Amino acid sequence: MASSLSQKFRDFPEYQVAGAKEVNFNPYESNGGSVVAIAGNDFAVVAGDTRLSSGYSIHTRHQNKLFGLSSQTVLASTGCWCDTLSLTALVRSRMQMYEHSHNKTMSTTAVAQMLSILMYNRRFFPYYVSNILAGLDENGEGVVYSYDPVGHCERAKYRAGGSASSLLQPVLDNQIGLKNQTNPSTEPLTMERAVAIIKDTFISATERDIYTGDSVIINVITKDGLKEEKLELRKD
Repeated sequence: MASSLSQKFRDFPEYQVAGAKEVNFNPYESNGGSVVAIAGNDFAVVAGDTRLSSGYSIHTRHQNKLFGLSSQTVLASTGCWCDTLSLTALVRSRMQMYEHSHNKTMSTTAVAQMLSILMYNRRFFPYYVSNILAGLDENGEGVVYSYDPVGHCERAKYRAGGSASSLLQPVLDNQIGLKNQTNPSTEPLTMERAVAIIKDTFISATERDIYTGDSVIINVITKDGLKEEKLELRKD
């Protein structure tokens, strides 16, 4: 109703009130960035670039988008950065409450369910973020969970999100999912190959997406804990 009245006033300027001004407000802003995760038999690899931008302006080239929630769980989040910080702070506080109540760390599967509930609770004013949760489940197997903005959760072996997801996902479909290959390899995915594929995908995406670049931080999750690696990307 308000939009139709506003349109009528524009069509008939003599009915406009002197000094009245229409102001549009958008609470969301995309700050760019991309995240990728791959799960193996006994490991998980998750990565995110470090460029934080708005439009054609780069705020920082050194922003880590990976949030270590425990020694077995890492959340990769990008999108609207203020929503990312708000959501990750809420997740960490809930995990701390759980640890104090049950005297143990929340498992990756439990974190995945909790994150889905937290996002669904905000479905009418959702967090404008792209989340991928990676880690090891109760059996020591690598898992990857991807989410939409209202909390729908899907478990997969690999997933890409963020501004360059449309460039990253097809490479993962081909190299990890073995789609559209004539003679696909039957050998199990190794940790070294997963890391190499993630590096290649980010190098390729940086050539086409202006919101992805500078460097990529890679976290490798095993039963021994987290190991971090960094790869420099192009700066322009």
